[in-house]
Amino acid sequence: MTIQTTTHLNFRGDARQALEFYHSVFGGHTVVNTYADFGMPAEVPGSDKVVFGLVAAENGFRVMGYDIPGETEGPIAGGGSTRRENGITITDQALFVSLGSDTLEELRGYWDALAVDAVIVEPLAASAWSSGFGMLTDRFGVTWSISVTA
Repeated sequence: MTIQTTTHLNFRGDARQALEFYHSVFGGHTVVNTYADFGMPAEVPGSDKVVFGLVAAENGFRVMGYDIPGETEGPIAGGGSTRRENGITITDQALFVSLGSDTLEELRGYWDALAVDAVIVEPLAASAWSSGFGMLTDRFGVTWSISVTA
């Protein structure tokens, strides 16, 4: 038996932009369905927002996104902040997205793309547990914990 988990991120109106961004970073294909696609009248505010979104890449990357009905501003649901202080991570965020790869070279490409307009929590560098570890909060408020797994 196999099992697969997929991170499902809940946005406040910018799910489409986030999914397009993640597609540009990780490749693969994108599926975006709006509330109107599932029957909400087009004239209803928010009918153009994402009710189901998916980015799935051949390398195994998968993320889903959704716009919370009626929410149009603010950080990702469960947002908050993450920072390093005195050598430890301090956060009030509900979750991080963890990204791992066998090589630092592969991770560096993802890191560089995700880092555009991001807040760097911990620069991508060798750590006590990995030949490459970094943490950032991207422009959509999603915090990524990135590490070499080999």
